[in-house]
Order: sequence, then C-alpha cells, then structure tokens
Amino acid sequence: MNKVKNYTTVNQKNTKKLMFWTAAWVISMAIAAFAPRFIWDFNTTLTIIGVLLNIAAGLGMLLANRQYLIDLDEMQRKIMLEAMGLTLGVGLVFGLSYELFEDIKLINSEPEISHVVIVMAITYLIANIKGHRKYQ
Repeated sequence: MNKVKNYTTVNQKNTKKLMFWTAAWVISMAIAAFAPRFIWDFNTTLTIIGVLLNIAAGLGMLLANRQYLIDLDEMQRKIMLEAMGLTLGVGLVFGLSYELFEDIKLINSEPEISHVVIVMAITYLIANIKGHRKYQ
C-alpha cells in the first residue's frame, strides 16, 4: 500500500511539474510570437530575449516530460510511447506531404506549421484514448 501511495505522490508531483513547464512554454511562445509586434515594436534585443526564454521553457518542458515518462508504470509508459511514436510518424508523413503538395502546386496556399501541430495533437489524443481502452 505504501508503494502505491508513493507512486501516486510521485505521479502527481510529475504531472504538476509537467503542467507548469507546459504552461510556461505556451506563455513564452505567445510572448515570443506576439510581443515583438504588439508590445515592443520589433526591438531586436527584447525579441532575442523572448525567443531564448521560449527555448529555455521548452527545454524545461522536455525534461519534465522525460521525468514524467520515466516514473510511469510499465503499462502507462507503453501507452504513452506508442502514442508518441504514432504521432511522430503521422507528423513526419503529413508534414512532408503537406509541404510537397505546395511544391507540386496541388495546393495554392503556403503550408502552415500550425496545421501540422493540430494533426499531431489530434493523433496523440486519439492514440492515447485507444491505448487506454486497449489495456483496460
């Protein structure tokens, strides 16, 4: 029972840490993307600082995610890694195909990275749900 309680405490701590770093990264991304235009009129120094803070927050998020995965039990880790592997594959294939469509004039607009991110997020969500159902 103590081992279960300790695992739950570690899992909650890792989840909170991951939530913090993810929020920090999202906020710093918004600052890096919008502040140069709307707050500091493209001041180079402030823009570089904003981008560096975004990179630092992204590294923090990656390290928190790594620790989160390390401390999961085997089944949860398997579900997450399968979902991540599928998401990487879908993102790579979709992203490169999407770019190719524009290059060979099958679409007129320039591909947007946000579209690739949306496809990857949906893939990850669905793969996680299916993984949890598979191992219930």
